[in-house]
Amino acid sequence: MKISIFGMGYVGCVSAACFADRGHEVIGVDVNPLKADIINQGRSPIVEPGVGDIIEKAVKDQRLRATTDATEAVHASDISLICVGTPGHHNGSLDLTHVKGVCKQIGAAIETKRRYHVVAVRSTMLPGTIAETVIPALEVFSGKKCGRDFGVAINPEFLREGTSIHDFNNPPFTLIGADDEEAAELLKKLYEHLPASVVTVRIKEAEMVKYACNCFHGLKVAFANEIGTICKGLGVDSHRVMEVFCQDRKLNLSPYYLKPGFAFGGSCLPKDLRAINYKAKTLDVEVPMLNTILVSNRQHIDRAVDMVLKTGRKKVSILGLSFKPGTDDLRESPMVTLVETLIGKGLKLNIYDKEVELARIFGANKEYIEREIPHISSLMKKDLKDVIEHADVIVVTKKSEEFKDLGKYAEQGKLVLDLVRMFDRKAPQGNYEGLCW
Repeated sequence: MKISIFGMGYVGCVSAACFADRGHEVIGVDVNPLKADIINQGRSPIVEPGVGDIIEKAVKDQRLRATTDATEAVHASDISLICVGTPGHHNGSLDLTHVKGVCKQIGAAIETKRRYHVVAVRSTMLPGTIAETVIPALEVFSGKKCGRDFGVAINPEFLREGTSIHDFNNPPFTLIGADDEEAAELLKKLYEHLPASVVTVRIKEAEMVKYACNCFHGLKVAFANEIGTICKGLGVDSHRVMEVFCQDRKLNLSPYYLKPGFAFGGSCLPKDLRAINYKAKTLDVEVPMLNTILVSNRQHIDRAVDMVLKTGRKKVSILGLSFKPGTDDLRESPMVTLVETLIGKGLKLNIYDKEVELARIFGANKEYIEREIPHISSLMKKDLKDVIEHADVIVVTKKSEEFKDLGKYAEQGKLVLDLVRMFDRKAPQGNYEGLCW
């Protein structure tokens, strides 16, 4: 394929080198003529292992060249990749000056180009930037319509400095965000040679995936450092602790616990978080990230409370009381906190939970229910259908096969507030709302 790459910084140079190395015809574009000259001499303008050798060979084989002429580059290519910098301001907002400048150049070039052209952004930008900045700029300066005359997509990079060539050729996945099928298909062809799968999502989803990844990486570093700081205070080998921690690929390094839903609870997580935070205090160790986990968890319960209160309806049915499916355990259940808060707000509640209903009769939780939450126990009903039919608002707090037909109630006018994403694939039509989706 014929590719033009705008911005010969770190991402642009690595992308240009690796695409050219795979046999594509690449034109690098940069406003700085010095960078263009360096590349055309077969040298790399950045310091990165292996990139210089690839550029030298690609230039020699006439698969890579560089220019300052944006129009010539767009007309000579099928797809343009935007790889310019998006530096941050002190308040966290992004400086999109370079992105806007490149969009102006590419838009002006598209105006005089007859063939369909795809513009793909590899620069990291906040969700909504493509829709609010990139597409409007391209349309204004081209005088053409996105999705009809040209395509726009986002193709985030996941490159680490020092290992970028390996990362480019061995990605965990290739991510393409596109609302235009033609643009997505053209981009897919660029990555046919790679061993990883190509994942196609909507543009805003792809913009957000990059931030989710980087935030999680930062979270992991902070987590390891705080655990390490506590270990040092205790005289424990922190590296050995984390080596063992990382051997758990079933729960620790896995998809588990990484699906947006309701708050956590139970007999372990809240207790153990409080204990380790207490221990850190006795050691005079600051662990701000670990300290805020329970705060964040409580705020998530508050979001659910606000969602119920905003309906303005008083008759509410809660489906699920224990802290997760398949158990009658009510210890530190976020559902109990939710129920108690709603009772305090004057709402009329009915509660259904098959596991807890069984526990009231013979389970280990019977004493806890009767001693700690008798006021909640009295609100529990045995008949699911009756609980649903006598509610204006249905709050789902557990995933259960029993609740799979709730969609029809949303279509009939009842409000269904889903805290656990009962419907993974297709949400019901009508009065249905999820907690964080």
